[in-house]
Amino acid sequence: MIDTRREFVRLASVGDVSVAALCRRFGISRQSGFTLLRRHREVGDAGLVERSRRPHDSPRRVAPEIEAQLLALRAAHPRWGGRKLARRLRDLGVEGVPAPSTVTQVLRRAGQIDPIEAERHRALTRFERPAPNELWQMDFKGHIPAGSRRCHPLTVLDDHSRYALGIAACAGETLIEVQGRLTALFRRYGLPGAILCDNGSPWGATGHTGRLAVQRSAFEVWLMRLGVATLHGRPRHPQTQGKDERFHRTLDVEVLQGRRFADLDDCQAAFNAWRPVYNEQRPHEALGMDVPASRYRPSSQGFPEVLPTPDYYQTDLVRRVRPNGCFKLHGRMVGLSQAFAGLDIALRATGRDGVLSLHFMRFRLGEVDITGPETIIGPVRDVSEHPSSISPV
Repeated sequence: MIDTRREFVRLASVGDVSVAALCRRFGISRQSGFTLLRRHREVGDAGLVERSRRPHDSPRRVAPEIEAQLLALRAAHPRWGGRKLARRLRDLGVEGVPAPSTVTQVLRRAGQIDPIEAERHRALTRFERPAPNELWQMDFKGHIPAGSRRCHPLTVLDDHSRYALGIAACAGETLIEVQGRLTALFRRYGLPGAILCDNGSPWGATGHTGRLAVQRSAFEVWLMRLGVATLHGRPRHPQTQGKDERFHRTLDVEVLQGRRFADLDDCQAAFNAWRPVYNEQRPHEALGMDVPASRYRPSSQGFPEVLPTPDYYQTDLVRRVRPNGCFKLHGRMVGLSQAFAGLDIALRATGRDGVLSLHFMRFRLGEVDITGPETIIGPVRDVSEHPSSISPV
């Protein structure tokens, strides 16, 4: 390359051909040709050496102090990417924070990004309820060692805001444990309209007492008495509870991985320390990089310390469920669920002969058909469902 430029200068100095013509012959612009001639006059052959195109001044270069803050924040939250880091620094009042793409380049230069891991991230189609507390998602994460015991993390997440209402280090996955943890959340945050959970124990009934039964678990009946609907994901479809499943992965990589816990109290202390980070500091991509706390507000429906008793219309046909989970209707014993034992249910006319609508509190459980030799209860869907396929309560 330098030999070609030297030849261009030599031929131009002869003067037999105009500089413009020589530029055309050498395939360079007139501006480049005259620039080469000027540099050669000023410094000789040294002026023909290719010069760096890098500007002397780089206004877009990340200031060293900003880069240091980015890398320090990344060290504190090694799973946060460029968007989260940039947003968090702005939220902290740092001036001159570069664009997320530039932050990503800083991380890449510092060897903080695994290209294989980065390739796995894909944009997802997301659904959410339009307001806080319309739906909570709840589930147990797989158990983890806690000293000589096992910890069963119970997580409760608001569907609209992704706000982590609770992360509890439970000793087991029992109804008593779940009710106690949820009661504490209800007292603090109020009641949701519905809770989405799994199908297994203690959330739902795993079987029924004969083909006449519309089984309900004690957990579902307890929530119905509070006015809270229970929604269940399809069996073997964990994506139904996608937000809580995704939250579990975040909890795993930011809190649990590579860590040993002495006991349940040690687990709970770690959960308590991380939950404010998740809710109030960690920008959430599904929220336009806002934090969950910016979108959450408590429910206006407070928790009643005394469970209300069923109250029905005067025109309803009211029956009390017996200890065996059955109630009597027109001389027949109809199987419902032992979870309703001692409680009143109501039957209402449907406009179809021999078919009655079955209710508990404000919830419609099904339809009772007494036209055949056997009384049949058919379950119905009580509330509008989640966009990603939820089975009825």
